[in-house]
Amino acid sequence: MILWFTKGAEYAFDVDPVRVPQKYPGKRAWKGPRAGEYTGNPKGKNPGDVWIFPNVKANHVEKTIHPCQFPVELVERFVLTVTRPGDLVVDPYMGVGTTACAAVMHGRRAAGAEALAVYVEIARERIRLAAEGSLQTRPRERPVHPPDPNSALARRDPALERIARRPTTRTPPQGLRIASGRGVASAQSSQSNASAPSSAMRVPN
Repeated sequence: MILWFTKGAEYAFDVDPVRVPQKYPGKRAWKGPRAGEYTGNPKGKNPGDVWIFPNVKANHVEKTIHPCQFPVELVERFVLTVTRPGDLVVDPYMGVGTTACAAVMHGRRAAGAEALAVYVEIARERIRLAAEGSLQTRPRERPVHPPDPNSALARRDPALERIARRPTTRTPPQGLRIASGRGVASAQSSQSNASAPSSAMRVPN
């Protein structure tokens, strides 16, 4: 659930940057003064009430050691819709800096706080990459499609259940490489520091 509050009548709201493709772009009005004209906005439609994004897990390009990380594209919708370039975006529970990354990527300032030092270090590195334009993220324009029912990936063959899995080697996602490069073995090793004073950071524009 997402709650949006404003302090008054003066606020920013622009849905155009986050519009998604129309389901029926060729739909036309059949009566009235607009008969024969396309009914949908040529820029796309409002994302609606239910947003669908792939979970950040396993081999997701953004995956770090955080156990409940959310995708950058989720925060991008808020940043682009309800803030203006140069605005300050604050996340008091910033984790590995996903909110700050989304803000920096779109010309906003960012600030946040996090109790675990291991997450702060990962956040700093991710924010640096975001500022340089080299942070790997899932493009928010990429649609999420259901699999083709005729594809072998969309069904299971009982005859193959008994075949042993072959070991595979894959390059770890960028977030995990960041953690490894900074000497971070696991998130569990830092849980004992949860009672330590929190670390805060402010990212200039």
